[in-house]
Amino acid sequence: MKKNLIVGQSGGPTCVINSSLYGVILEALQAENHIDEIYGMVNGIEGFLKGNVISLKKQLDSNEQKVLQTTPGAYLGSCRYKLPANLEDEVFAKLFEELTRLNIGYFLYIGGNDSMDTVSKLSRYAESIQSSIRFIGIPKTIDNDLILTDHTPGFGSAAKFVATTVREIAMDAAIYDKKSVTIVEIMGRHAGWLTASSVLARKFKNDNPVLIYLPETSFNEEDFLKEIKQHLNTKTNLVVCVSEGLHDEKGDFICEKVNSVSVDNFGHKVLAGCGKYLEELVKKHLNVKVRSVELNVTQRCSSTLLSKTDLDEAALAGRAGVQAILTGETGKMVAFHRATNKPYSITTSLVDVNEVCNQEKKVPLEWITNHDTDIADEFISYVLPLIQGNVTIPQKDGLPLFAYRNF
Repeated sequence: MKKNLIVGQSGGPTCVINSSLYGVILEALQAENHIDEIYGMVNGIEGFLKGNVISLKKQLDSNEQKVLQTTPGAYLGSCRYKLPANLEDEVFAKLFEELTRLNIGYFLYIGGNDSMDTVSKLSRYAESIQSSIRFIGIPKTIDNDLILTDHTPGFGSAAKFVATTVREIAMDAAIYDKKSVTIVEIMGRHAGWLTASSVLARKFKNDNPVLIYLPETSFNEEDFLKEIKQHLNTKTNLVVCVSEGLHDEKGDFICEKVNSVSVDNFGHKVLAGCGKYLEELVKKHLNVKVRSVELNVTQRCSSTLLSKTDLDEAALAGRAGVQAILTGETGKMVAFHRATNKPYSITTSLVDVNEVCNQEKKVPLEWITNHDTDIADEFISYVLPLIQGNVTIPQKDGLPLFAYRNF
C-alpha cells in the first residue's frame, strides 16, 4: 500500500538547503509506486505540531522546482525546537497520532546537529511503539561540524563566499598608504571550518589575511596584539579573520566581554560582537586605523557565489535520503565519503543518527599552525574541491529569481 512522505527543514539555513529539498521532491516523484502525497512541514517539527502542513505537489510545478534549487533560505521555513529527552512525554504520542492520520510512512528532516537529535528521538520512539514509520536525516550546515561525514552540504558555498569576500575586503583595505587593521568576524561557535576557509583568499605567500584565529584553540589578547604589532612592521594593511566563538583559556567567549549573550532552545549561546571587541582592543593599544566587519547571515544566504559542487551534492543528499528510506532504512543520516581527492569524487552512505547528534567535528589541531594563527596546506587540499564550479542563477529584471512561499 502506498504511503505519504513528509519533509521538513530545521535550524539555520544555507544557500543550498533548498537544493536538498529539491532532491527529495525529484526522487519522491519518481517513486510513485511507493509514495502518494509529498507533504512539507512549514517551520519544521514545531510547525507540524501546530498542523502547518502543505502539499508540495500542489505548491511546486516543474519550473518552480528548478527555481527552488537555487533559492537561499529555507523554503519551508525553519525552527529551533527541541523535543523532550523523555520519550514518554505526551508530545511524541501527539506527533505520531498526526503522522498516522496523514498516512505518513516516510519522514525526512533536513538540518544540522540539532535536527539529527530530532531524527534520533523520533526514530527511537517509533521503535518503542513498533511503528512502521521510517526516519532519515539529510545533513546541512555551513559550520561543517557534523561527524561521520567528510563534509556537509552548505559548507562549500559558504566557504567560497567567505574566501571571495575576504579577498575583496583585502583589496579594499590596501588602497591607502597608511597603517590599518581590518578584522573580519566569521560564523563558527565551536568549530572554525568556515573561518579557516578565509585562507583561500590569499593570492601569494604572506598575503592577507595575515592572521586567522579559530575557536579550537584558546585566544590570548596579549599575544594577539603582539602579532598585529609585529606584522605592521613589514606590512601596511592587515586583514585578520576571527571566528565568532573565540574564547580565552577559561572558556569564556570574547564577545561576552561587551555583550550579554542569549541562549537558544538547544542551550547554545547566540554569539556576536567578537570583531567589534577586538577592534576596540587594537584601537586602544596600537593607535592605528582599525575597523571590524561582521559577515553575519550573508555567509549562509548569498546565492550569488554558489558552489556548483555544493549545489549538486546537496541535491544528491536529498535523493539518497529518499532512496534509503524506501529500502527500509530508519534512524540514519546520509553521509558523504571522499573516494578520491584528485580527481575529486564522493560516495554516499548511511550512518547511525544516534552517533551523530550532539557531537561536533572540529578542525584538526594539526591543521592549525604558526602559534594558532594560520592554517595548514592540508586544509586547503581538503576544502578546495568543495568550492568548485559556478552556478547561473535565474533572473528577472536584472535581479535573482527565487521561489517564494505563498502559504
